[in-house]
Amino acid sequence: MTDIIQLLPDHVANQIAAGEVVQRPASVVKELLENAIDANASEITLVIKDAGKTLIQVTDNGIGMSTTDARLSFERHATSKIKAAEDLFNLNTKGFRGEALASIAAIAHVDLKTKREQDEIGTKIEIEGSTVVSQEATVVPTGTTIAVKNLFYNIPARRNFLKSNPVETRHIIDEFHRVALAHPSVAFKMLHNGDAVFTLPSQNYRQRIVGIFGNKANEKLVPVEEFTEIVKVSGFVLKPEFARKSRGEQFFFVNNRFIKSGYLNHAVSAAFEGLIKEGLHPGYFLYLEVNPQSIDINIHPTKTEIKFDDEHAIYAMLRATIKHSLGQFSIAPVLDFNKDSGFDTPYAYSKKNPIAPKIEVDPSFNPFKPDTVVKQKHTSLKKEHTPAWESLYTGLESKPANITFESEEVTGALFDETQVTKTSLATFQIQNKYIISPIKSGMMVIHQHRAHQRVLYEELLKNITVKEAVSQQLLFPLVLQFSQPDIKLLLKVQEQLEHTGFLFSTQNDSEIEITGVPISIQESQVSPIFEQLLSDIKEDVPDTSFSQNDILAQSMAQSMAVKTGTVLTTEEQEHLVNQLFACKEPSVSPKNKPVLMTMEASDFDKKF
Repeated sequence: MTDIIQLLPDHVANQIAAGEVVQRPASVVKELLENAIDANASEITLVIKDAGKTLIQVTDNGIGMSTTDARLSFERHATSKIKAAEDLFNLNTKGFRGEALASIAAIAHVDLKTKREQDEIGTKIEIEGSTVVSQEATVVPTGTTIAVKNLFYNIPARRNFLKSNPVETRHIIDEFHRVALAHPSVAFKMLHNGDAVFTLPSQNYRQRIVGIFGNKANEKLVPVEEFTEIVKVSGFVLKPEFARKSRGEQFFFVNNRFIKSGYLNHAVSAAFEGLIKEGLHPGYFLYLEVNPQSIDINIHPTKTEIKFDDEHAIYAMLRATIKHSLGQFSIAPVLDFNKDSGFDTPYAYSKKNPIAPKIEVDPSFNPFKPDTVVKQKHTSLKKEHTPAWESLYTGLESKPANITFESEEVTGALFDETQVTKTSLATFQIQNKYIISPIKSGMMVIHQHRAHQRVLYEELLKNITVKEAVSQQLLFPLVLQFSQPDIKLLLKVQEQLEHTGFLFSTQNDSEIEITGVPISIQESQVSPIFEQLLSDIKEDVPDTSFSQNDILAQSMAQSMAVKTGTVLTTEEQEHLVNQLFACKEPSVSPKNKPVLMTMEASDFDKKF
C-alpha cells in the first residue's frame, strides 16, 4: 500500500492557521495594533474601509525593522519575543507565537513599509496569498506601516460568513477600545471611511476612559487601588446606579493585556452584592499586575484567557478591594454604631490652627429690667415687652366660635350599591405584575409589562411606517452625552426616531440636544430609552430598513412599557386591557413571549 500521510504545503498550512488567528477583520486589527505596541510606538493610527473588508492599515512610529527582519516576519513561527520554551512563562509583550503576519498574508493582499531610525532608506514588501510579489527599497519615515487589503479574497466561503458592515465595525471598535485602554500613554487615532472616529492623545487611565466613552463617564467612576505581594489592583468601577443589563463596559487587563475571566467577573459581582438589582451587571476598568511567571497566557489562540497559579487569592483580594473602595467613597452603606459623626473633621480643616473665640460682656445688661436691649455682635434686635397672658384672649368674646362636625350615616351595608356594581366588573392586580380580568367562562390573567410592550410596539411601528407621530416640545432642551460611535449610530436612525416623536440634533462629537419627545413618555425616561436603544442596535444591525424599524420599535417599547411592580389604578388596568385587544397580535409580545392566559371556571371546580 502507498503512504497516505503527507506534509501540507506552506500556503495551505498558513490558511489553516489563519482560521485560528483571523476570524474576522477585528482579529487583524488586534494583531496589528499589538505589534505596533510591541515596537515601542508612541503614536498609532488605524485606518479602515468598509468595516475592514477592503482595507485595514496600521501606522506606527516604533523602532521599525531591517530588510531581513521585514522578510522573516511573514514566515511561520518567526518571532523576536521568545528564544526558548522557558520564555513562554516570562512574557511582557503581546504577540509571541509568530503566526499572525503569516496567517494574515495567506488570506489577503499585504503591503509592508518599514524603516529603522539608524537606516537611511526603508523596505517595501508586497505579498498576495503567502506569495511575495515584490520587495524593494523605498523612502519612508521611521516606523512601520502595514496595509491589509481584500481580506479573505481567496476564501470566498469565509468572506460570505462575515456580518454586515455596522456589526463588523462594532467588533473593530471593541478591539480598538481594548488596546487603547490598556496603553493610555500611547496616542491613538482611528479613521473609518475617511471620518475620524477617535483621536486620543497620550493620557492617564481616567482621561483615556473619558476620551473613549465621553465626558459623562467621569462622574460614574469610583477609583480602586490596592497593592499586595501577589497582585497589584488599580483602575475604576462604575457606581451601582450605572449598572446595565448588558456587559458592555467590563474590562480586565492583566499586565496590560485584555483578558476575559468569568471567575474574576464573579468576584466583582460579589462585591456589588446588595447594591445593584438582580439581572444588572456592574461596569469596571480594572488593571491587574502580577508576576509574569505566575500566569500562563498560551492557553487560547486569541490569548484572551489566562491561567493563574493562585486564582483564589486574587479572587478574594479583588472582591475585598472593590468593597473597600465602594465604602470609602460612600457608595456602599456602612453601619457603625460606635462612631459619632459629630466628631468627624472635614478634610479642609485637618491642617488649620484653631481660632480662640472672642467673648464680649455688656456690663449694663440687667435681665430683671422689663425693657432691656439685648446687644450682640451680629444682631441689633430689641426685646419687646410681652403683655400679660390675659391679653391673648382679648376680642374673642365678640367672635363666637363657629364649629361644625362632619357626620356620616351609619348603615348596615359594607359597600353601597353603586360601589358593589362597579367593583364586581372591575379588573385588579396580583403582585403588581398581573392583571386579572373576568370573562364569561372564568378569568383572564394578563402580564402587564408584556401587554404594554405589545401596545407600544404596534403603535411605534405604525408611527415609523406612516410617519405621523406627535411630538411635544421641551421648554428646556435636554442634552445627553454619548461616545463618538454611539452618536454616529443615532444619526443613522435619526429619521426613524423623529417619526416616533424624538426630535434631536448633534451639538458636537459627544453630545446631542433633544428638543422634542413623544407625548407618552416623561423627560426622565429619555436617557434610559436611548441607552437601551443603542445597546439593542449594537447587538445586530440588519441591512433592510424594515428589520431596522422593527428593532427600533421593539427596543423603545421595552424601555417605555410599564414595569413589573408598578401599581395601576382600575381605570389604567381597564384601559390597558382594551388597548391590548385592539392590537393585531394581542396574545404574544414583540419577542414572541406569551402575554395572557385564560382559566376556566371548571379549573376552579377541580380544586374544590
